[in-house]
Amino acid sequence: MEDLMADIQGTLIGKEDLQLKCKELGAKISRDYQNKRPLFIGILKGCVMFYSDLIRNVSIDCEMDFMVVSSYGAGKTSSGEVKIIKDTSASVEGRHVIFVEDIVDSGITLNYLINLFKARNAASVEICTLLDKPERRQRDVHPKYTGFVIPNEFVVGYGLDFDEKYRNIPEVCVLKH
Repeated sequence: MEDLMADIQGTLIGKEDLQLKCKELGAKISRDYQNKRPLFIGILKGCVMFYSDLIRNVSIDCEMDFMVVSSYGAGKTSSGEVKIIKDTSASVEGRHVIFVEDIVDSGITLNYLINLFKARNAASVEICTLLDKPERRQRDVHPKYTGFVIPNEFVVGYGLDFDEKYRNIPEVCVLKH
């Protein structure tokens, strides 16, 4: 872990705050979706830590699924082109879909997915994100459930990466420039 921390400027969100936010969001979603059996679709890989902590705090019947979608290459900015690498296994027709994301940045990927799932006749489509970075938004995307609004910094840890590194840091940290 020490090798990874050499590239870290500082901690933005600590472990305890992450866990408290997962409890809060899980409780809110459970209230909002009572008797609806939502389909949680995690956008891999970045969402894994948040998704697992969030879903453990959801107290209603639900279904889990995942997608692998990319609009990033090996860099820090979106390419603008969305590619579905792995689609959902479950049918979304008539379902209440909640996309679970690590971070909403440009909004390009989620805007694409929202439109796609509306075309697939989902009953509703919402976003639950751990982090929201609205000042970088390029598309009109507004998460219904947001853990933390963050400044325009490149963050890693708790599932978030840079070039497949730093995902296993247990906090959200700012990467050195």
